[in-house]
Amino acid sequence: QPNRSLEENLSDLPVDCDYGGKKNSNGHLYTWKGYKLHVDVVDGDIPVSAILTSASVHDSQVSIPLAQMSNQRVTNLYDLMDSAYDAPEIYEFSRRLGHVPIIDDNPRRSGVKKTMNTAQSIRYRERSSVERFFSNLENYGSKHIRVRGHSKVMAHLMFSVIVVAATQILNLLPS
Repeated sequence: QPNRSLEENLSDLPVDCDYGGKKNSNGHLYTWKGYKLHVDVVDGDIPVSAILTSASVHDSQVSIPLAQMSNQRVTNLYDLMDSAYDAPEIYEFSRRLGHVPIIDDNPRRSGVKKTMNTAQSIRYRERSSVERFFSNLENYGSKHIRVRGHSKVMAHLMFSVIVVAATQILNLLPS
């Protein structure tokens, strides 16, 4: 992915309806049938880019295309990601874009979790903006979608994303 165009990377992502699974905060496996929305969010909880894939696609498979898409739209300094994105290729691609990758360590390789320095740790706390975004998205119809097919689901979700983006931008304006 790092040496290919955004269009090539997007064309390789599966978009068929299928089953996905993920562990929740309590460690219990949650499964669903459908799709998965991947979103790049900037400070202020404002969405910049979104990609809809099959539910089974791991988040790390979409990080480079999402970064390519966002890089065409905004200038950012940091890439904040959770431990699912802890891969050398993702670090390298982020640096190639001129960003500082701040990615939570996943101890799967070394068996020991590395800690971030103080500055990285403080900046990493801003990653919660993507969690707030998804929580807010549920208030605008993303939880229960009643259409079928990738393009219809994407359209439905993008209406919700637009509402959240507009709301967050309005919240930034002085009252």
